[in-house]
Amino acid sequence: MGQGAVGIALVGLLSEEGFFARAASADMNRSSLLPRPSHAPTPARACIFLTMNGAPSHVDTVDYKPSLAQYAGQNLPPSFQYTNSGGRKKGFLTPAWRPFRPGGKSGLMISDYFPRVREHADRLALLRACHTDSHAHGSALVALNTGSTFIGRPSLGSWVVYGLGTPNRNLPGYVCMLDRRGGPISGQPNWAAGYMPSLYQGTLFRPAGEPILDLKPATDAATQRDTLDFVQALNQEHLTHRPRGKELLSRIQSYELAYRMQAQVPDAVDLAQESPRTLEAYGVGREPTHDFGRNCLLARRLVERGVRFVQVYSGGGHLEETWDAHESVEKNHGRHAAEVDQPIAALLEDLEQRGLLESTLIVWGGEFGRMPFAEGVGAPGRNHNPYGFTMWLAGAGVQGGVAYGETDEFGFAAAVNRTHLHDVHATILHLMGLDHKHLTYFHQGRDERLTDVYGNVIREVLA
Repeated sequence: MGQGAVGIALVGLLSEEGFFARAASADMNRSSLLPRPSHAPTPARACIFLTMNGAPSHVDTVDYKPSLAQYAGQNLPPSFQYTNSGGRKKGFLTPAWRPFRPGGKSGLMISDYFPRVREHADRLALLRACHTDSHAHGSALVALNTGSTFIGRPSLGSWVVYGLGTPNRNLPGYVCMLDRRGGPISGQPNWAAGYMPSLYQGTLFRPAGEPILDLKPATDAATQRDTLDFVQALNQEHLTHRPRGKELLSRIQSYELAYRMQAQVPDAVDLAQESPRTLEAYGVGREPTHDFGRNCLLARRLVERGVRFVQVYSGGGHLEETWDAHESVEKNHGRHAAEVDQPIAALLEDLEQRGLLESTLIVWGGEFGRMPFAEGVGAPGRNHNPYGFTMWLAGAGVQGGVAYGETDEFGFAAAVNRTHLHDVHATILHLMGLDHKHLTYFHQGRDERLTDVYGNVIREVLA
């Protein structure tokens, strides 16, 4: 009781001297989108994460396994232990559904699902020995985005913006664009800020029509500014008596950001400014490439205006509306690859021509891979595989035309230079100039980080 009385007295004295107000002001400075110095110099200024929701089959797209043809129709050897996701039927080893061919001078083997991306093989660094901690879409997607299968942690984009801020104060630091068919089944935790201030969460752009609604003010600019100033004054008065209200700090700054966005977002998302040749290159205006092409083009326009992190989803909703090829790899991947192959190739080429690829990191991947055997006897689909899959990097700071790591001869599990998602995240942060061990956020008595206590930078793919 005596110590408690002393503590209450101390709080009273500190409050009178403005100590907590100064602390609140410091929080205001930290909890902002203002640019901050990186931990180390790096060419990367922005990141575009192309997320293939539903999990593409690596053995049918970017991980060439001729043994699947050699042993077709046989069982996976019993020494390979795994959890059969959903208890689905297990069939025999099945060859890739489309042929693989070498791309570029590097000769990286990429299948005919991605003929246009294959033309850019010399720009890609394939991470062929990735593995993750869940075989369920919801938790695996959360892990892909936050580093943990449990919801409530900040997403990768939130960490990047927290660490670096954004050079354009009139646009969000982190933008997320979903597929018009829906979002990932685990929803908002995939782009949330978790225990960080909500200012760092992803701003959703609509997948069709106007990316952001209600940007045109209902009143004249002077009236709107006066109204906002009045509301902010009330918020600041409230904050004076509750100086540790971080969510209120975020709300104050979100109001200001929304006000400023009215001036710049309409210009940033106006594709009418693009040439017919550019629109054609991205496949905008025709099927099946329009939606994903539009979003890739918007991503380019956003990063060239200073947006720090842009995530573009392919596949939405569940099952065959995503890359979740249980029924038929050929039918599913034939559809979804046709939607994204040309836009991804156009994005790489467009960034290169504009001198932006050297400052923009591109990440491609899904939440896991797919099994090397069919889903049932004679079935054309494949089940979930968290034990081995491929992601790729391109652009700023990345050595192109290389493949790091290997799965076993069947493509079942990561075998050589195994790469956990923690390693992928550590590498992405490193390429953005952030040390994953020193990028921390104090939460509930612990310095939290994206990679928890794990992760190693994959230096073999660095330029």
